[in-house]
Amino acid sequence: MEVFTIGFVTVTWVDILDILLVTFLFYRLYIAMRGTIAAQVFLGLVLVIVGSIIARAVDMKALSWILKTLTDIWVIALIVLFQPELRRLLLYLGRNPIVKFFIRTDVKEYADIIIRAFEELRQRHEGALIIIIRTTDIKLFVDTGLPIHAHISKELLVTIFNKRSPLHDGAVIIKDRYIEAARCTLPLSGVESIGEKMLGTRHRAALGISEQADVVALVLSEETGEFAFAKSGKLSLNLSSEELREKIANAITGPIVIPPADMHLTGTSKDYALESREGIDR
Repeated sequence: MEVFTIGFVTVTWVDILDILLVTFLFYRLYIAMRGTIAAQVFLGLVLVIVGSIIARAVDMKALSWILKTLTDIWVIALIVLFQPELRRLLLYLGRNPIVKFFIRTDVKEYADIIIRAFEELRQRHEGALIIIIRTTDIKLFVDTGLPIHAHISKELLVTIFNKRSPLHDGAVIIKDRYIEAARCTLPLSGVESIGEKMLGTRHRAALGISEQADVVALVLSEETGEFAFAKSGKLSLNLSSEELREKIANAITGPIVIPPADMHLTGTSKDYALESREGIDR
């Protein structure tokens, strides 16, 4: 149905919807790339496309041919150069409430078992890193470890993270009441410290995997005995057992939060406010 006409151009409701969808996609892509080197590359690609259009309009054949050749391969360049940003955009779509309505993951029953295991490991001055899969398939990281395929239990978790166990280094990955694998290698976050406090490998790994997948990451610090929780690129430090239990419940039943690309960190002590995919949150 025609809405209005500008000269010889007729605008319909479909055209308006098309423009709004493209605007939304470019906005999300901009949010994902904001503050990164990829944003500058993206701007360069936009300039090449605009230059190609202008060159064709004024009939500059040589320049038009060169720019057209560049624009013909810009889709491949986009995929190669913007792989991390596109992955975050797809994660945003995958975490949409409409999509998640059809994919439900219940890990509430894990909380008591994990917390009791953490408390016993803390008494032994041992550390732990546990990843609970929500919806995202992280088989790539599961395959880096040793397959376990055993029902979750406090005793098994304590045994795995015992310092004398060959499995205690790396992460334990849990899915649907079962321990998928142990001694898994995870990507490290680019954040190495918070203020003057340096993050250990377990904390950076928890933050790193939560930046890339829809998971819950739980950390027991071997050095301090503190509990930590990571989700959607946000890390909560120095939690009590009850706070950790509440964090797990809220992560399963609460709203989805997709962290933007830049970071703004404020706060003191263990109370932090973060707007980032790289940082901490109380």
